[in-house]
Amino acid sequence: MRSLFWYASAMALVFHAITFFISPYLLLLCLLTLPLFVIGIIDMKQTKHSIRRNFPVIGHMRYLLEMIRPEINQYFIESNTDGTPFSREERSVVYQRSKKVTDTIPFGTQRNVYEEGYEYVPHSMSPVHVDPKSLRVSIGGKECKKPYLASIFNISAMSYGSLSKNSVLALNGGAKDGAFAHNTGEGGISPYHLENGGDLIWQIGTGYFGCRDDQGNFNPALFAERASDDRVKMIEIKLSQGAKPGHGGILPKEKLTEEISKIRSVPMGKDVISPPGHSAFNTPKELCLFIKKLRDFSGGKPIGIKLSIGRECEFFAFCKAMLETGITPDYISIDGSEGGTGAAPLEFSNSVGMPGQDAILFVVNTLRGLNLKKDIKVLASGKLTSAFGIIRLLSMGVDVCYAARPFMLSLGCIQALRCNTNDCPTGVATQDPHLVGGLVVTNKRKRVKNFHEQTIKGVAEILGAMGVSDHHDLTPHHLRRRVSQLDVRPLSDMIPWVEEGSYLKGEIPANWKYAFEAASSESFRLDKAKTLSLQLS
Repeated sequence: MRSLFWYASAMALVFHAITFFISPYLLLLCLLTLPLFVIGIIDMKQTKHSIRRNFPVIGHMRYLLEMIRPEINQYFIESNTDGTPFSREERSVVYQRSKKVTDTIPFGTQRNVYEEGYEYVPHSMSPVHVDPKSLRVSIGGKECKKPYLASIFNISAMSYGSLSKNSVLALNGGAKDGAFAHNTGEGGISPYHLENGGDLIWQIGTGYFGCRDDQGNFNPALFAERASDDRVKMIEIKLSQGAKPGHGGILPKEKLTEEISKIRSVPMGKDVISPPGHSAFNTPKELCLFIKKLRDFSGGKPIGIKLSIGRECEFFAFCKAMLETGITPDYISIDGSEGGTGAAPLEFSNSVGMPGQDAILFVVNTLRGLNLKKDIKVLASGKLTSAFGIIRLLSMGVDVCYAARPFMLSLGCIQALRCNTNDCPTGVATQDPHLVGGLVVTNKRKRVKNFHEQTIKGVAEILGAMGVSDHHDLTPHHLRRRVSQLDVRPLSDMIPWVEEGSYLKGEIPANWKYAFEAASSESFRLDKAKTLSLQLS
């Protein structure tokens, strides 16, 4: 029975061969059957796939269905609210606002507002008007000579190589038109980042792409040359990213072109894998000195760091180094473990790193407790497809928001989940010239601008409805969360929210006290002797 289809094909082939001399018109049927006969022989002889060996020809259906499984889920199975990583509702609002078509919904919400974890903001009986143009934040501490007035919503890090050249052109063009910032990703500054003149945040990862020597180490002269470009508004040192913290970036060799290899100064034919850690510094104090070095070499531009929080003691160590050296970054960008990427090992995406909300609250509270928050802006991302998502982060102490995947959706991404295969059907995350050509820059550039513009407009409208005239006034008290069917609480009642400078007075939350006391500005590693002493005490 297992080979019934193949045997039927074989018998049909023999029948057609015999009847060919009777009716030449049966030749067409013979030609149609012959490929199935050949496939059946190949399937029965091969030894790699049991399904094909046991079920010749028809076994191929399994692989076909596996290939289109994401599309089947997306178009026929998912509801409007249960798709992952982005639901149809979330994707739809991005598409609608990008195209400037109707983005309202009829008949009320489809969400269960009595479900535990449901969040909302309270409105005011006395609404106010908020100008969307006022939703900007100045980034730059006391040592910064060229502060940057940033939009509260910007394009997060995505490298050329991971994205196509047309994607980069459209994103940067949209950022130029909408007056917001575009992070280059760790792949460095490509010609496509510069062509349209949009504001850039140059991200420097462990591979130092765009400012490395032949051995892959940091090259100060090359950095200074590239950082002097007026289109580069800020520089970001990437320590780790949420989807694969402690792993390093991955660009599959299938997406590596001659142009990308020259931009990154890497060889062809191999996966481009960034080292897990930096070679330019090894200790918290050395990181502070590296920040100062980049600020000096760039002519005083804002310097930030991006990281996913892992061990709390290591961030405490960095903060202690800031206090001791007097050198602080101008901003800290927080990435949660649920962040996106073009390629990451499953275990890292699912099980390594601290989730975004926990990381944000930890960082904000630490900076507040050490009286550093006034000098350091906090940036964060977190699947921001709507204005409420931005309001939510701002309420938790974030100053400026990032988004990557939502801006990919604004380009036309359909969440096909093929970012790491070089066959992205929309031309967003591929280097295939045929697929890239399908993404028309002039059209998608407008959509990027529209999505940003409409989302910022939504933030202003929600703030106005809340009666909050200045987004800097948002606090955890403005965010409500359902903890049971009959109990709703302000977020401020459920999370630690420390007083400014309280850590300097020794008032450290019990769950972080051990990690804080064990941290040292001299090393990211815990001092074993000090740790043992604390454990005994």
